[in-house]
Amino acid sequence: MSRLGSAEARSLLKALADPLRLQILESLSEGERCVCDLTDGLGLAQSKLSFHLRVLREAGLVTQRTSGRWSYYCLEPEAIEHLACWLMALRQRCEKPAPPCS
Repeated sequence: MSRLGSAEARSLLKALADPLRLQILESLSEGERCVCDLTDGLGLAQSKLSFHLRVLREAGLVTQRTSGRWSYYCLEPEAIEHLACWLMALRQRCEKPAPPCS
């Protein structure tokens, strides 16, 4: 993922808009986690958790690794950094004075 455009930023922000997905990301901020640990830690049914993990994975916010029958997830720091840079650039544009009205 290189510099974010508006469409990519929208995709990431949409994935972050759900409170459960934010909880998942907060859990993953502690490091790679097995889906079974996430299910227990968040108190979610595996099917519901899988849906939210898929959304986060498709947005590029998490990566998945399979070992045996278990799936492990971790944050994708580069995606978070790109979003942070996009937000910073947006903030900097807001600081510019508006052109005078004619």
